[in-house]
Amino acid sequence: GGLLADGAASADFTRKNLPPCFAFPFGTDWMGRDMLKRTLAGLSLSIRIGALTAALSGAVALALGAASALISWIIDLVMGIPHILLIILISIACGRGLWGVTAGVALSHWTSLARLVRGEVLQLCRTPYFRMAQRLGVSRKRLFCSHLLPHLLPQLLIGLMLQFPHAILHEASVTFLGFGLSSERPAIGNILEESMAYLAAGRWWLALLPGLSLVGVVMIFALAGERLRLLLAPASAQE
Repeated sequence: GGLLADGAASADFTRKNLPPCFAFPFGTDWMGRDMLKRTLAGLSLSIRIGALTAALSGAVALALGAASALISWIIDLVMGIPHILLIILISIACGRGLWGVTAGVALSHWTSLARLVRGEVLQLCRTPYFRMAQRLGVSRKRLFCSHLLPHLLPQLLIGLMLQFPHAILHEASVTFLGFGLSSERPAIGNILEESMAYLAAGRWWLALLPGLSLVGVVMIFALAGERLRLLLAPASAQE
């Protein structure tokens, strides 16, 4: 990751503004930086942030979704605030940068998954075998570990995979708007924001190729999440 970031930040003014060619498939920018290396570094950073925020969101969703039905009003409150606005506010409150964006995306994406987990828990608690286990005096810890958790984990895994592309897109969007990662980082949002000023000069490759790469990565993870849902969801086993 560090080596890729170093290569993405390497400037050479003798090769600036080159269109896509064999040596530089994505061309170079106004500082002679290799746009392919910058795009790969940006995608690598977005994937790492997406994985981290999805994991944190999953942990929050599992803890709060299984805890109590009393948090439904918190879920409704958070879901009522536009995602981008909430991410920007949390990111600013946390000092922006890597951890600010991570906190913003993670704390704004747990609600839908928590609602799913809560619904599954309430449904399982009404099942005859669960009620029988309660009457037999099975401890709450054993009920959670032996009955709830095995059923919740596949649903949680599906939710994480489906959330992952949203996390990547929101990270890139907030960074593009200037409220996310610092401009020194070769993040996709920064690359696209910097490239906007050069589109009128005909340097289309500076924005188009990194943008298409971001769309491609998001579509791959979205497709993987959908396939995982079809494999793990009992209701879709025959699809």
